[in-house]
Amino acid sequence: MRITGISTHVVGTPWRNLTYVQVHTDEGITGVGETRMLGHTDALVGYLKEAEANHILGSDPFAVEDLFRRMKYGDYGRAGEIVMSGIAVVEMACWDIKGKALGVPVWQLLGGKVTDRVKAYANGWYTTERTPEAYHKAAQGVMERGYRALKIDPFGTGHFELDQRQTNYAVSLIEAVRDAIGPDAELMLEMHGRFSPSTAVRLARELAPFKPAWLEEPVPPENLKALRKVAEKVDIPVATGERIHDRIEFRELFEDQSVDVIQPDVGHIGGIWETRKLAATAETHYTLVAPHNVGGPVLTAASLQVGFTSPNFKILEHFNDFADAEIKKVVKGAPQVDPEDGCFHLSDAPGLGVELDTDAAAEFPQQQARFDLWAEGWEKRAPKGTGA
Repeated sequence: MRITGISTHVVGTPWRNLTYVQVHTDEGITGVGETRMLGHTDALVGYLKEAEANHILGSDPFAVEDLFRRMKYGDYGRAGEIVMSGIAVVEMACWDIKGKALGVPVWQLLGGKVTDRVKAYANGWYTTERTPEAYHKAAQGVMERGYRALKIDPFGTGHFELDQRQTNYAVSLIEAVRDAIGPDAELMLEMHGRFSPSTAVRLARELAPFKPAWLEEPVPPENLKALRKVAEKVDIPVATGERIHDRIEFRELFEDQSVDVIQPDVGHIGGIWETRKLAATAETHYTLVAPHNVGGPVLTAASLQVGFTSPNFKILEHFNDFADAEIKKVVKGAPQVDPEDGCFHLSDAPGLGVELDTDAAAEFPQQQARFDLWAEGWEKRAPKGTGA
């Protein structure tokens, strides 16, 4: 079997563009991959056009490792977010092809299942007024849909520091959310890498009474000593990793022992196999894995293949029941959270178990999507000028 070409489809919404790639073969089997780029969608599409000619055409889709290495190292320049994301969408599609050809789900090819369910946590649910009352109501809605966990960034446009008035308001929002979800649900606290170590520590202590499940990206991701400073002074588990695009770069995080939960994005770190390798390394350091997942149904399905096969897989992020929920219709067989237990359940469908509906995808043309953490009202995830 050989790859005869790829086709790229960008599904646009006001705050995110999702890039789907279909990989076609001479035996008529097509696989699909997906990633979400922030402001670099056109660059990704351009890279894929070059990579198709230089590396992908004529390749054996079963030889995933060989294709990965040629795409990563064959252009000599150091691979960053764009290249690793391009590799990821092609790599996912190759696993999809392999599973379909053999008639088995991808998780079966990764060593088989260690669990038949993966817990989900909701994100994108707080697209509402930034008040305790509105957040309380929205959080109740998440619980009513069966979720047992959710994540929130309550800090507005804070940068490095947060004054006491803004801190008190953030605390009031978290207090409302915890009241809405009860004592047993997990509440993930997102900081988006925007605070100084001292501010992150102070905020963590102010919010400790509401028992956050983790403190995510408390400081900018470039300085591991700053992260260690936070980790040494808080009792809340620390999570990070979504902006690391090479598995090898996690080495220092593991050596430093400053992180309790790693959050690789399957769509940015080279795909399913790289993430599974990373999960195995994390297991040797007694570290949990909870992938960053701001994509649509295909990226969710790809992340679940890792989840079903990794003993140290904690939970999977899920936006698609809340933010831009209508994009679920572009994929047939989209993974769904079971309202009975708040989990994704194992699927025996071959490959990734999903199919891209290109006609439905065409209804969502690419947009000038923006996600600016420093813009007032960013947490509503609404584009400028919508009035939302």
